[in-house]
Amino acid sequence: MIRMRHIRQGIIYMLLSVTAFVSIFPFIWMVIGATNTSVDIIKGKVFFGAALMANYVKFTQTFDVGMLFWNTSKIAIAGTLLTLLVSSMAGYGFEIFRSRLRERIYQGLLLTMMIPFAAMMIPLFILMATFDLVDSHLAVILPTVASVYLIFYFRQSSKAFPGDLRDAARVDGLKEWKIFLFVYVPVMRSTYAAAFIIAFMTAWNSYLWPLIILQSNEQKTFTLALSSLGSAYAPDFGVIMLAAILATLPTLVVFFAMQKQFVQGMLGSVK
Repeated sequence: MIRMRHIRQGIIYMLLSVTAFVSIFPFIWMVIGATNTSVDIIKGKVFFGAALMANYVKFTQTFDVGMLFWNTSKIAIAGTLLTLLVSSMAGYGFEIFRSRLRERIYQGLLLTMMIPFAAMMIPLFILMATFDLVDSHLAVILPTVASVYLIFYFRQSSKAFPGDLRDAARVDGLKEWKIFLFVYVPVMRSTYAAAFIIAFMTAWNSYLWPLIILQSNEQKTFTLALSSLGSAYAPDFGVIMLAAILATLPTLVVFFAMQKQFVQGMLGSVK
């Protein structure tokens, strides 16, 4: 019986190891490819090469790496902070305040998730052109501020928010905005951490809308730079792999730095 259990555990660990390797192999291949030339990658070379610095020099000659990081970071950080503010306030309001139309408005909001972005691109572009925001980072940030998914997420998480704390704060004379800022936000910090990762990764990896609204090279983000490298007549795969690593590093740093809080937030943990 004990031997069968060990065999079963061995099979499970083997399957998990294979799954983990398959999952991480694309990143390993990307790291190896960044050190090889385009010819070596096409040939299927699976060992580290000596072309890392040459690929980096080619990339820096094609794009201003500092500008790409600045543009993408500005959009991602500003968009994430505004999204967290608006979405958490909306989620808190939908759960805490009661009215006859609350559920209808909320359901209508959720229905908008069924509308594909392709159906909104032209009206959204016309709206941004009306306010003279075309080719500006503000035009990239504004449409993402109210995330229906994060509003839903914050409302569901707010169900675990202790009502006694809110009632005690009201008895102490705190106004509603102070309750939200000084009571709700600290208690729901794990939820905010998980939402931060989701919003940051979405903003950092955003491609379609920045491609439409950003028209000058000085405003472009990392995803647009990667796209232009891949669409070249003769793409240099070594440079593309290196650029992909540079574009991926910030999201990896954010995720691993907040991994514990992310798990707690997704599990609905309240502290």
